[in-house]
Amino acid sequence: MTQSDGDLDSLVRKRIRAVRVAQGWSLEELASRANLSQSTLSRIENGRRRLALDQLVILARALDTTLDQLVETATDDVVTSPMIDARHGLMRWPIKGVPGMSVVRQRMTEPPDDPVRMRAHPGREWLVVLSGTAILALGHRRFRVETNQAAEFPTMLPHAIGTETGPCEILGIFDRDARRGHQLDGRNKGAGEPDSPGT
Repeated sequence: MTQSDGDLDSLVRKRIRAVRVAQGWSLEELASRANLSQSTLSRIENGRRRLALDQLVILARALDTTLDQLVETATDDVVTSPMIDARHGLMRWPIKGVPGMSVVRQRMTEPPDDPVRMRAHPGREWLVVLSGTAILALGHRRFRVETNQAAEFPTMLPHAIGTETGPCEILGIFDRDARRGHQLDGRNKGAGEPDSPGT
């Protein structure tokens, strides 16, 4: 075993114990949830028993987490720069831990699309208004979202986001389905359309 393997092994054991303690569970309770003996779990946490992959999977489920999160290591690319689309006033950051999810910052100067042009697609979106006032159109309803207010909605409702008076800036989070839906909308409209909220 290399030094880095040993470091990962130690990190995973500490995580198992830390998550158990954070849940307020005793060794006995987690052992019961994972169908392990209390002494086996104690030896796993204390490094006196080999970590087996099948046990890690079982422990991850019992701790209500994933195997990826138990074995994730720190990386050097903690800080990332956005992908910038100056033409559409967009900045986008992918969320590394959740493939397909992204954060988008956008400056808006136009009102939301007319209800006839609004699209629906699978997914969920969340946004917070950084400055100004955004207008969120969901079907035939319109919501004013002021600076520092947030909105979350299922994208199966026809939707569009814009502004009423003056520019506004929003930060949105798209799950994989919502992002894919906006990409398809952008392709259907033609080249150069933003892959962004409000389309």
